[in-house]
Amino acid sequence: MQKMLKIAVFALCYTPLAFGQEVDSLEQTIVLDEAAFTFTEAQLGEDDDMSQNVTILTSSTNVYANEVGYLFSPVRFRYRALGQKYNDIYVNGAPMNDLESGQFRYSNVGGINNLTRNIDASLPFEDNNFSMTALGGSNNYNFRASQVAAGNKLSLSGANRNYTLRGMYTYGSGISEKGWAFAGSLCYRWANRGYVEGTFYNSVSYYLGIQKLAGNHSFSLSTWGNPTERASQGAGTDESYWIANNYQYNPYWGYQNGKVRNSRVINDFAPTGLFTWDWTISKKTRLTTSLLGKYSTYKSTRLNYNNAENPQPDYWKNLPSSNFDVWDETDDQYRTDQALFDFNNALSFLTSSKENRQINWDRLYWSNRNANEQGADALYYVEAKHNDNIHLALSSILHSQLTNKSHMNLGLTLGTNKGMHYKTMDDMLGAKTFHNINTYAVGNYASTSDIVQYDLNNRNATVAEGDRFGYDYNLYARRGQLWGNYTENFGVLHYSIAGKLTYDGMQREGNMRNGMFADGSYGKSEAAHFLSGGGKYSSSINLGGGSTLLVGAGFELRAPQITTAFVSPEMNNDFVTNLRNEHLFSSELGYQFQNSRFHLNLNAYYYHVSHGTEWQNFYFDDINSFSYVSMTGINKRYYGVEAGLNVKFTSSFNVTLIGALNEGENTNNARVRYMNSTKVTYTDDIVMNKGMHESGTPLTAASVIFSYSSGGWFIDLNCNYYDRIYLSYSPSYRYQGTLTTMQRVNNDGTFDVPEQARGKGGFMVDGSIGKSLRLKRGKQLSINLSVTNILNNQHLCTGGYEQSRSDYTVKQDGDNILMNNQRAYKFSRNPKKFYAYGINGMLNLTYRF
Repeated sequence: MQKMLKIAVFALCYTPLAFGQEVDSLEQTIVLDEAAFTFTEAQLGEDDDMSQNVTILTSSTNVYANEVGYLFSPVRFRYRALGQKYNDIYVNGAPMNDLESGQFRYSNVGGINNLTRNIDASLPFEDNNFSMTALGGSNNYNFRASQVAAGNKLSLSGANRNYTLRGMYTYGSGISEKGWAFAGSLCYRWANRGYVEGTFYNSVSYYLGIQKLAGNHSFSLSTWGNPTERASQGAGTDESYWIANNYQYNPYWGYQNGKVRNSRVINDFAPTGLFTWDWTISKKTRLTTSLLGKYSTYKSTRLNYNNAENPQPDYWKNLPSSNFDVWDETDDQYRTDQALFDFNNALSFLTSSKENRQINWDRLYWSNRNANEQGADALYYVEAKHNDNIHLALSSILHSQLTNKSHMNLGLTLGTNKGMHYKTMDDMLGAKTFHNINTYAVGNYASTSDIVQYDLNNRNATVAEGDRFGYDYNLYARRGQLWGNYTENFGVLHYSIAGKLTYDGMQREGNMRNGMFADGSYGKSEAAHFLSGGGKYSSSINLGGGSTLLVGAGFELRAPQITTAFVSPEMNNDFVTNLRNEHLFSSELGYQFQNSRFHLNLNAYYYHVSHGTEWQNFYFDDINSFSYVSMTGINKRYYGVEAGLNVKFTSSFNVTLIGALNEGENTNNARVRYMNSTKVTYTDDIVMNKGMHESGTPLTAASVIFSYSSGGWFIDLNCNYYDRIYLSYSPSYRYQGTLTTMQRVNNDGTFDVPEQARGKGGFMVDGSIGKSLRLKRGKQLSINLSVTNILNNQHLCTGGYEQSRSDYTVKQDGDNILMNNQRAYKFSRNPKKFYAYGINGMLNLTYRF
């Protein structure tokens, strides 16, 4: 594979201007499609542990938007730094965003990318026929069988990404004389080891579609799914990467009986069925109604421990800097000769063998066997978190062409979702017993107290493999929405007005009676109801000479997501205090120039979000407890400038330049309420998060793209630059109470708030080369090689997060928590990060017949 990539580098850097024969647009499209969609499939929307929060948007009229979604996907770029809940996804007009999180997981349609080419996309202030366009744009995919190109298509691919082999077959019948259309697709993706050591990939994707045209009616039935099992990669500190001499060091795996085993394995399957009825009422009026059903199962395993040492190989106490203070030269306590000796011992141990940097599964089994002999519960075990849901949605859209210059759309959507969240015992690692008891709380409360019971309805329940324990609850979300838009051409003015009215209802149902909240955890909670809506105006003015001015503004109220509505959903039915609708203001000003050689887009935007709610749950090692954190009253602003320029130098060679300067930041200090899993109390505070930036995406990005196509050849070379990459900030570092304990209060009473951690940006060069060959009898063969990160820049950070733990030990003095001793290890200087893959690529062969 490496030899192939080296050859590709030379090929990509050579511009074969000797090709003089022109290629027709169909051949160009075929090769472009293969390049674009296979380029990102192995990277996009499949790494939930890194970031599922990507945004994909395209536009045929905007150079920047048409390139940015796929081009910047290796660094998980988000359009305008917005979360994916602000990007609405539809299939045949039916809403696909999850009613719990608001997000759409692109991995659910992984492997059937032939279907996702049939797209109707709209930017935030472009009109469309299926919705009021969302803050981050909207996409509508057409999964009708008649939209699959007639014929057979077979693709075979080799890669060194998440998967190494892929085979895909697609068939489309076209529409027969009797009005029938059939289509199907089957794809298999596999890797015994992915790009990252310790990972594997095993996935089957399918699509089946049937459509019948009957007079002025069309009936379509489609089903698809993507059962996937894959192993995950963990984030690491720079110290861990330095010790391993590998920016893709993965602490989630180790050897068991000489074989590789990963502790974080994800099983994901969301079979979906969609029925669509299209009724052409008249030449000017059409009604489209879709009914969608989905049953999703998502299981993610995790190695845990009980009254034992943390088994993670990169646990901070195992690292050299836990002995010697590498940051503060004035630290007399942790810069002694003994501390340096301990530092070197730890370093020598971790560098002497790869096995010392990985999970020692055999030792965990040995520890559990010893516990068995003493009659104790499992010290180590693998648990599985399940997030399953049943989702139903109904959508009906009436499209009417009112005049030659105006049209209107009216739509109704109804949706209901039951989310089932629970934890099971996946593997007891040779242990014989385990009990459903909150061992974190033992110490604060007696082991015989009701408070330490996870389920008072089944006290001291024995847990076997496959049993539920810890938590078990359902979340019910319901939504109804009316929307409409009107578009008209009025001389040189094209304008659109859109509006919507939405109802959201949400409720929790506990299936365990948690001892800490005996009267507020079992059964159904009260229901919360939210009425929201908004409107949007956009217009474009033809200035003549190829110039167009674009203006847009909108305001809407948006209900909070149910995933942020409860303070500690794993424990009780309590809603977050101050829970209310988000207020969203959006505006944009743009300019476009286009002629036969130049296509320029320049856009400036400003968004303001107020009354936002965010929720976090993390293990807080300081207090040996899980912490549930709700932040409310959050205000944010998003603003920036984005530009795209395409210059066509010849009929076969063009250059595209795109760039964006984005900003997404908090503009106030939010209210915070948090509780820990070891106490029955809430703590209210202020989190000093003003000025914290949106994380996990480059806020600055730019690219120069050289494209050549002629004689059936297609060559692309992309030179990309990324910067201003912030890591997810830790609220617990910035509580006013924490800052007081840390003695970070200035003389004037203001707080010395820690700066947000950042990742390193840099350059990445990507490219692709392809050839389309016309064979006899209308058959075609396409060959494409895409290469990412040709310069092998492995220092480019793609995201991460601050560790939620203090640099000091604490002691309890009555109701007050006081700082005791500084640690040698500095959590505040050691955020967890992900880095870009080194040189990687995919070779794809496609045969059409």
